[in-house]
Amino acid sequence: MKKYLSEMVGTMVLVLMGCGSAIFNGGCGTPAQVLMVAMAFGLSVVAMAYTIGGISGCHINPAITLGCMLTGRIGGREGLMYMLFQVIGALIGSGILWVLTSGINLPYATTTGANVCAEGVSLAGGFLVEAIFTFVFVLVVLGATSTRWGAGNFAGLAIGLTLVLIHIVCIPLTGTSVNPARSIAPALFEGGAALSQLWVFILGPFVGATLSAAVWRGISGED
Repeated sequence: MKKYLSEMVGTMVLVLMGCGSAIFNGGCGTPAQVLMVAMAFGLSVVAMAYTIGGISGCHINPAITLGCMLTGRIGGREGLMYMLFQVIGALIGSGILWVLTSGINLPYATTTGANVCAEGVSLAGGFLVEAIFTFVFVLVVLGATSTRWGAGNFAGLAIGLTLVLIHIVCIPLTGTSVNPARSIAPALFEGGAALSQLWVFILGPFVGATLSAAVWRGISGED
């Protein structure tokens, strides 16, 4: 149970800090805002990696958990429980943000940080973006945390910085998910387009994670 609660807390922090940075700082309309939100998500992962990494591995992302399941690092039942508690944590984080935006009179505190495809990006395009960049992200996670090839104590830093990089590229396209739990909770509070497009931000990351697991097993020889 400690592992599951750790995943819940870690995912709550990720959503609270990452989505909160977009909500309370006017969104992602300028390059400075994009960088700020990217850093918030990446630094949240770094912070949690060194807080709960020794307990649960700090997945805080169902796509990462799926990659670990497909490479044999975690069992199926345990992996599904990880995913459940990640979604619960994301809901708690989004709930806190909803309370804050309801109780603070800020003219720009009007969103939930939910993911939607940007204007000019089709749903198919958004799916492709999420699949490709989740593939990159999960591949880095699998490599950095490998017992044989990994980065050891620097794994959390490598993973967090990779998430920053991915956000810098993807925010203008999809708002960047690469994490189904991070998308599910804000979409439930947002409704509308975010909810209707939610399948993109669930299926895309899961497809990307599946591909990364296959590639990692192929290039690393891990079985």
